[in-house]
Amino acid sequence: MSAVVPGADQPLTAGERVVLLDRKGRRYLVTLEPGKEWHSHAGLVAHDDIIGQPETAAVRTTKDMEVTVLRPTLEDFVLKMPRGAQVIYRKDQAMIVALADIRPGCTVVEAGAGSGALSLALLQAVGSEGRVISFERRDDHIEHARRNVSDFLGEQPANWDLRLGDLADHLEEVSCDRLVLDLLEPWEMVKGARRAVRPGGIVIAYTPAVTQVMRFTDALVDVGGFGALRTTETLLRPWKVDGLSVRPDHRMVAHTAFLTTARRVLTEEEGGPGRLPVHSDRF
Repeated sequence: MSAVVPGADQPLTAGERVVLLDRKGRRYLVTLEPGKEWHSHAGLVAHDDIIGQPETAAVRTTKDMEVTVLRPTLEDFVLKMPRGAQVIYRKDQAMIVALADIRPGCTVVEAGAGSGALSLALLQAVGSEGRVISFERRDDHIEHARRNVSDFLGEQPANWDLRLGDLADHLEEVSCDRLVLDLLEPWEMVKGARRAVRPGGIVIAYTPAVTQVMRFTDALVDVGGFGALRTTETLLRPWKVDGLSVRPDHRMVAHTAFLTTARRVLTEEEGGPGRLPVHSDRF
């Protein structure tokens, strides 16, 4: 059964995941099961009191605290889902999709799958007409990714090919529009990426350290066949807006990783112009 999207005009049903939002903005991810109860410091709520209600219904705990029931967004799910590896959060997921121009119909190769958070974002972006091929070297991460994707979407999508193995051993077997690298040493994939990424396609690497950026960029230049290189990072600063009191939050999500992108271009030896600038500062 496919998951019901937030905002759907359907009552909440047994087996659905929901987010319970309390008056202080705290969020709790709960799977509705008949006969079960959700317990908190402010009392409990019977799942049966939620099942059959419309989304955004307000229910009260046994200690009279009101909670609002919502279907989870992908951001809600990623923040609360079980994980075996550190996940890529939504601010970087969104920038990966945007900077790599991942759109419906694209074939995207991802390495590695981790806990499945980025896989979900990629699947959303490519739509039913596209395809995501995810490589992961660790058995335990494969299971976390498969379970999380299936739990959020209601099933494992037919256009998601999750493979156990090292992408370096399989790049000659794949052809893709976009290559997404979440690896410790992405520069080791550059020679294979030149074969796998179609001309005009994009490779993007998620790397926490600037030394990784330098080595990846050097490899792209040395191997050739790539141009329009650029590296960015995304800083997210929330704001508090309460009537006339408007100020930035005391906490922000600062550096998480650098995103380095490059376009696959034909070299002169391959019959291309060989004139695309290596570096690009246009956004």
